[in-house]
This record gives sequence, structure tokens and C-alpha cells, in this order.
Amino acid sequence: MGDGLKAGVLPVADRNAKLPGVAVRYAQALFDLAREAGETEKTGADLEKLGQLVEMSDDLARFIASPLLDKHAQADGLAAVMKKIKAGGLAADFTRFVAMQGRLALLPEMIAAYRALMAQERGEVSAVVTSAARLTAAQKNKVAAALKAALGKDVQIENAIDPSILGGLIVRVGSRMIDTSIKTRLNTLKTMLKGA
Repeated sequence: MGDGLKAGVLPVADRNAKLPGVAVRYAQALFDLAREAGETEKTGADLEKLGQLVEMSDDLARFIASPLLDKHAQADGLAAVMKKIKAGGLAADFTRFVAMQGRLALLPEMIAAYRALMAQERGEVSAVVTSAARLTAAQKNKVAAALKAALGKDVQIENAIDPSILGGLIVRVGSRMIDTSIKTRLNTLKTMLKGA
């Protein structure tokens, strides 16, 4: 998997507990609507496309986070983005609603909460994999396969970035944690050398 990896795995309940309450409530409302319409997967896929775009584009991330922009301008701008990535239906309506409510800055957390709800529905474990550099799709698949073999369940991977860990992995499953990051290894070595 290469250097620069750090991972954490949390069950859905734990992961949502760390998200802002407003984001979880909005995601739950959308999830309930999507379930009623039989569109949980489609809505999730559309939100994933948007979430990946926000992660890759600093300009888009600043646009949705800006408290200075007019709600209508944000709603219209985001509608154009959704159209461009061919995301529509409930996901497009939801993002417009969120913008008009002045909650667009919480959109990434809402997407994460929706993702966790979908994982719970499928009986999956949600994993947050933090790395010094963005994981490739192949690396994510490798981590997911290893976790599935260890846990006996499908694992949904979410990637976050933390350059300070230098490399290795930190895997969290509920209250259990396996830390093989280079940063932790160096700190352990430093402590051992002090005692010598």
C-alpha cells in the first residue's frame, strides 16, 4: 500500500456521534425520504460524486463553506455543479434545500452521515482511513479487503488526510485500535532510547 497511510474504523453509531448533530439530522431526513422513494443507493451515489468533487477542489470547498456568499448564489452554483456531474433527483433537491437553509458549510458532514446510514443499512462497518497522501482506489480496495477478512463484514472506506503521521496505518474498530503508523513507531523508539 505504500507509505503515508493511517486508518481508523468506527461503527456507524460512533462515527455519527462525532458529526455535528445538525448534519446527522439532515442526513437522516434525506435517508428517510430516499428510502420511501426507493432511491437510497442512487441518492448516495450522487452525494458521493459531489463529496469527491468537494474533496478534490479547493475552490468548491471554499464556495460551500463561505458564510459571505448569498444563499441563492450558493444554491444556484451548486445546482450547476450537480447538473455537471449528472447528479439529480433527491440529492440535487437536498443540496439546494441545505444551501437555502444556510447550512451548506455542513454538507461534507451530511454526506459522511448519509454514507454511514447506508453502511448501517447494508450491515457494513464504516472505516475512516486517514493517510499522509490521498489513497488510490487500489489502496482503498486493499484496505477494505483486509478489514473484511479480519472482521467478516464488508467495510465502507472514507479517506481523510494527515501528513503528520508519515506512513503506516492506524485502524480503529469501535474502541479497538491497531496503530502501526511511522509517527507512533518513532515515538516508541524515542521513549525506549530515553530509558536505555
